[in-house]
Amino acid sequence: MYKIIIDSCGELTEDLKLDGHYQNVALEMEVNGHRIVDDETFNQLDFLAKVRESPTGPKSSCPSPEAYMKAFEGEAANVYVVTLSKELSGSYNSAELAKKLFEDDHGKDYKKIHIFNSCSASVGETLIGMKAQECEEAGMSFEETVQAVEHYISSQRTFFVLETLETLRKNGRLSNLKAFVANALNIKPVMGSTPEGQICQLGQARGMQRALKKMVEEVFAAIKHSESRILAISHCNCPSRAELVKAEIEKVAKFKQIIVVDTAGISSMYANDGGIIIAV
Repeated sequence: MYKIIIDSCGELTEDLKLDGHYQNVALEMEVNGHRIVDDETFNQLDFLAKVRESPTGPKSSCPSPEAYMKAFEGEAANVYVVTLSKELSGSYNSAELAKKLFEDDHGKDYKKIHIFNSCSASVGETLIGMKAQECEEAGMSFEETVQAVEHYISSQRTFFVLETLETLRKNGRLSNLKAFVANALNIKPVMGSTPEGQICQLGQARGMQRALKKMVEEVFAAIKHSESRILAISHCNCPSRAELVKAEIEKVAKFKQIIVVDTAGISSMYANDGGIIIAV
């Protein structure tokens, strides 16, 4: 038996929630004094309203080692953990500490546990979990699965376009002047992940439609052999926009599968209202 644990930045589709092999471990957020747990109680519209009303940006905190240790429990002999990029969150380090503490308590032969640094976020984590399941279902050993998934992570890319730069401005990651100019000129940055899991700007465009088109172009420039890959789209409160992006992608390339999900709490905090994330 196996278990796939994904921190709550990685959205699970309804099918994955019912699968029985997956479990989310919740991060937490704070907005203007309000503490919000990123679990099944998360209310996206209420959260986005609080973010808009807050003079300061939302903050997040990673799961505790105790939360990960609790998730390790159960009958599964093989446990795979997928976390937010360690360049963006302490989730990876918390999971690694949990593994050490769990093995100190139970011995290293009690379970096989591997912590994957996704070098990504949101649906990028989801796809990594799905790759681990694919390997397990194909009868691969724990060690073979780890090797295959690490190889997959090295080839994965994440892209996103933001409707607004306000959260980045409030968090001090963007100067007030740059945010003002970008918003005033309706400039939308096209962002992506580096191989190390950091955030970089790939380009920009005037208006959301042009930015989304540029993001799709960036996807096809970076990805080869699309027919063998699964592409995932995560959207923050904009399902019609996500479906338009999916349709644009399907016009020019065939993927093994395309999945579309709504952002959970941490991804909603990063993407903000109207944001679109692609992982492949």
